[in-house]
Amino acid sequence: MNILILGGGGREHALAWAIRQNPKCDRLIVAPGNAGIASFARCASINIDSPADVLTFAEEHAIDFVVIGPEAPLAAGVSDALREAGLPVFGPSRAAAQLEASKTFTKEVCDACDAPTAAWARFTEAAPACAYVSEKGAPIVVKADGLAAGKGVTVAETVAQAHEAIAQIFDGEFGDTSVVIEEFMDGEEASFFILCDGKTCLPVGTAQDHKRVGDGDTGPNTGGMGAYSPAPILTEALQDQVMDRIVRPTMAEMADRGMPFQGVLYAGLMIKDGQARLVEYNVRFGDPECQVLMMRLGGQVLDLLLACAEGRLDQAQVTWAEDHALTVVMAANGYPGEYEKGSVINGLSNLPETSFEMVFHAGTKDQDGQVVASGGRVLACTGRGATLTEAHQRAYDLVDRIDWPQGFCRRDIGWRALPH
Repeated sequence: MNILILGGGGREHALAWAIRQNPKCDRLIVAPGNAGIASFARCASINIDSPADVLTFAEEHAIDFVVIGPEAPLAAGVSDALREAGLPVFGPSRAAAQLEASKTFTKEVCDACDAPTAAWARFTEAAPACAYVSEKGAPIVVKADGLAAGKGVTVAETVAQAHEAIAQIFDGEFGDTSVVIEEFMDGEEASFFILCDGKTCLPVGTAQDHKRVGDGDTGPNTGGMGAYSPAPILTEALQDQVMDRIVRPTMAEMADRGMPFQGVLYAGLMIKDGQARLVEYNVRFGDPECQVLMMRLGGQVLDLLLACAEGRLDQAQVTWAEDHALTVVMAANGYPGEYEKGSVINGLSNLPETSFEMVFHAGTKDQDGQVVASGGRVLACTGRGATLTEAHQRAYDLVDRIDWPQGFCRRDIGWRALPH
């Protein structure tokens, strides 16, 4: 098969790495890709948010299957154009992608199907939003309604912080968007990933992300500073509860609205006292959760994604090893605020690339034969082992072998699950 993956981050490097292991993959192209992906696949420069450009490229290069990594092409309707042309594609329709592209849409769907989630309100102007916060008090959660690359959420510990976040959103920080204000939910957060083909739902893994930039879960939210899989808190019983009370009702509601969901549903959950509530949905694999999931799933991922795209999930099965994976994100100094691009990263060429140790590239590019940083989150050092402690050690061993003074990482990834 000739396969095209859209995206150029750590998630896409991990997807490409896993898919390349499957013997069905004859030729692999990633657009735009990055310096790490370029070592084993062709990277192409196309506008992945343009349905017409992607379709033309796919036809010209005899592509058999397209895997869409990030959310922006989904929201732009790329999957719709490919499906209409009869090309198998992994990723939901533009209408179904509203589960991530619009917080309001998701909340309305949850209300309609009685899926447990936080109480909420939506505002199109700052003044009534601030008045609502003043009435409810803090802590409280402020969200940009639309896509914000994982950064449009503020967990405000004071009313003043919430007012500041509201002002930031209405000042255009995340484009022209409204504000959704939610009840603060306390507990333990976890991520649950489910493949859906419009009819069948198949769980494919659990993980826990570390959103805050600093050790001890301090500082502002980021796109994710590390993750591990599986998430011990998501027991089989709790997974069954989430499927019955949240995922399947959501999928039924989407079908009733004439927009059946076909792709991966990433349910961000808050768990307390044995009960789960939905924090948010994403309609693509998380980053860095994808890195740990792909490390554990390997080449079978291609078969699962194809079954999802072709409506055959009722015949599919996930094969799990009794293992663990952990990834540590190395980010540019200053992230998630302002950071410099172009710093040289040394020490990558001698690192192992195995099913137990991998450095997935996110924000990198090749510049005159050197790997340089080109984004905020730059590398994901990923280890796999029989225990989480073993995976943790392998991941941090990779971190410590990389020579990049302009970067930093958290040193406590996995702290919730590791033995204290």
